[in-house]
Amino acid sequence: MTSRFGSLGGTLLAAAFVAAPAWADTLETVKERGTLACGVNTGLAGFSAPGADGKWSGFDVDFCRAVAAVIFGDPDQVDYVPLTAGERFAALKDGKVDLLSRNSTWTMGRETGLGLTFVGVTYYDGQGFLVPRATGVFSALELSGSKVCVQSGTTTEANLADFFTANNMPYEVVITASPDESIAAYKDGRCNVLTSDMSQLYAERLRLDVPDDHIVLPDAISKEPLGPAVRMDDPQWALLNRWVLFALLNAEELGVASDTLDEALASNKPEVRRLVGLDGTFGADLGLTNDWVVRMIRAVGNYSEVYERNLGVDSPLGIPRGMNQLWNRGGIQYAPPIR
Repeated sequence: MTSRFGSLGGTLLAAAFVAAPAWADTLETVKERGTLACGVNTGLAGFSAPGADGKWSGFDVDFCRAVAAVIFGDPDQVDYVPLTAGERFAALKDGKVDLLSRNSTWTMGRETGLGLTFVGVTYYDGQGFLVPRATGVFSALELSGSKVCVQSGTTTEANLADFFTANNMPYEVVITASPDESIAAYKDGRCNVLTSDMSQLYAERLRLDVPDDHIVLPDAISKEPLGPAVRMDDPQWALLNRWVLFALLNAEELGVASDTLDEALASNKPEVRRLVGLDGTFGADLGLTNDWVVRMIRAVGNYSEVYERNLGVDSPLGIPRGMNQLWNRGGIQYAPPIR
């Protein structure tokens, strides 16, 4: 005879199984397909853009390559899906891409309202303004009465309104559908100010006839933490992508780079040995091989290498690291330890 409590326990247990979510298994899907479907910008210098040979490169592209490397051992097993700002989140939610690595700002509303999970911050940015040097303007507080070009479907539009309203400055907004349309409107004089994430403004500045005739003002009017996003229905996939980012940062902090990898593989330092898979089962715990970080470093290097190659001193953009320096070098980039 079953007690009342036994019956109740069985009922609750059965209900728990019914209520348990059916998590997706993105990693297995990617492995079976043989490629990672990665959503990227349609073309933004430094972040993601196809070359004349059709090969994609950039800061966000390198994150796609890093993820492919840890899964397949080959960073080229990526299908790049170029997406506009208006298309990006729907493409991820609808399963057209496995990963969105497309200069996207992490906000609460995007996670709670769109069913997405941002796995971390690859680039700390802020919204700024590009203006002609000849205007003599050197502060955003001098932009009263300006005509400002802003792309629709971004956080930029709302930030712009908040800034001008808070500072009691009149302005005229010129809405554009894409970065191409924005820079064309700025070139044609339909607006005398272009606003976007500061990193994007550095990229757009290079598209002007004489880039040095234009300046990015130093003022950041918002917080724009940019990072990769995945669907919320697969926490294991989110975990894998999060630790790819953390591994890039930890590798820089520990001095493990593409040209020091052989030294790291012979290291007796516990934190380095764990990073490169000599000790522990950290890769296996993610559904990967234990040399997952070695694969990643061979493919793209560490965070510093990825940054400087695409955005920093080794790129045409020359954007200072700033907040994107490691925490122990004056920045705020920080990763939990692998242990």
